[in-house]
Amino acid sequence: MRRIAIAVAASTLTFSLAACGALGGSGSGADASPTKGDDLTVGLLLPETANTRYEKFDYPIIKEKVAELTRNKGKVEYSNADADAGRQAGQMQRMIDDKVDVILLDAVDSHAIADVVQKAKDAGIPVIAYDRLSEGPIDAYISFDNELVGEVQGRSLIDALGSDVTTSDQIVMINGSPTDPNAKQFKEGALSQLSGKVTIAKSYDTKDWKPENAQANMAEALAALGKDDIAAVYSANDGMAGGVIKAFKAAGFTHLPAITGQDAELDAVQRIVTGEQYMSVYKSYPTEAETAAQMAVAKVQGKDIQFDSLTRDRISSPTHKNIPAQLVSVVALTKKNIQDTVIDDGIYKVSDICTATYKAACDSIGLK
Repeated sequence: MRRIAIAVAASTLTFSLAACGALGGSGSGADASPTKGDDLTVGLLLPETANTRYEKFDYPIIKEKVAELTRNKGKVEYSNADADAGRQAGQMQRMIDDKVDVILLDAVDSHAIADVVQKAKDAGIPVIAYDRLSEGPIDAYISFDNELVGEVQGRSLIDALGSDVTTSDQIVMINGSPTDPNAKQFKEGALSQLSGKVTIAKSYDTKDWKPENAQANMAEALAALGKDDIAAVYSANDGMAGGVIKAFKAAGFTHLPAITGQDAELDAVQRIVTGEQYMSVYKSYPTEAETAAQMAVAKVQGKDIQFDSLTRDRISSPTHKNIPAQLVSVVALTKKNIQDTVIDDGIYKVSDICTATYKAACDSIGLK
């Protein structure tokens, strides 16, 4: 499904995607859609609040960028479904009824929302799938390379286990929600690195990505496998990694195995500093969110050259082929590169991470 060139910098596990487009012009093609001025409305549908990124980064960044691109005349109509697919369908239908100009959709359930995507299409409203690839007639897709995210996580676990890793090492996989197509890709990417090198002793798909569900799954794995027979844990994101760690502590563990994550949440970065969590995957939310806003505005205003330059890749969903897309690069976040990633990019300040509780651990890795 991926048709982009991937360059791997092994020392930092930084992955660059050659297809990330830059703005290439401002004109319109011969088949440009009807244009609209700056007084446009972007509908933004985000899936849940358990992951702090949506409220803290995605929404405010998209809102700010739309305002910038439209000289403060454009607005964002925002709804969050709180992991309820039915609620999101209702929210999207209201946006269609309100005649928003374009919809950015981060689906709770990519299959269930397809009928409403079709309704938007029938109403002449473009739909851009944001972060998760929705089914139905979407106009474009902006996200990270999800299979690559899983590869980064899996490769990191192998590195953490060291050169003497064997198939006798047992791994527990705490995967994401079965209704999220990204979760399947994360899992596939991780398995491409783990299969044949370790044994997947238990694997769970975690309902709604909820940390409490991940904790319950991990507790079940610990009861089944025993305290001393888990070499590492693949957790698909940081929130669930927190649940995994709670399960270990409740079982009496003082020394934790390597545990992965994703999203570079502040709590996770602090756990990486102390060694409770081995790594996270840092994804540049400003890049993804700002690009989504650019795509939405360009689509509504009929700026086809700009839109095409932002969507130079092609991707396929279960219902549609050759969807214009852009996939954004990812980085493995460990103790070694906190400064070079989330701090240098302005996501957090050192003072955010290195509070009194974490000062000694920060000092030990030179984070000051």
